[in-house]
Amino acid sequence: MSWFGGVQQQPSGPTQLESAKIEMEMMTDLFNRMASVCHRKCITPKHADGAELNVGEMSCVDRCVGKYLEAHSKVGEVLKKVEDQMKAQAAAQQQIASKLGGS
Repeated sequence: MSWFGGVQQQPSGPTQLESAKIEMEMMTDLFNRMASVCHRKCITPKHADGAELNVGEMSCVDRCVGKYLEAHSKVGEVLKKVEDQMKAQAAAQQQIASKLGGS
């Protein structure tokens, strides 16, 4: 109940803070997966103790990170298009349903 006697509505979607937390978790997961994949692919076991990487390993990591982020970006674009198409389809279905129900 609000201060003015009315019923206070709860937000229907996640708050900005919740959204920021989810985004941060997703970015952390992206970074951890990318680091794991690129480390496994590019860095030899002799460097597991923290020794400096050679030029080939550094180049491999650089390319790996670039490709990983590019792939992630492309997947995000495709998912955004699919989401937009689904929203448009749902809106069209709702419009048809309202026309059929209103007649």
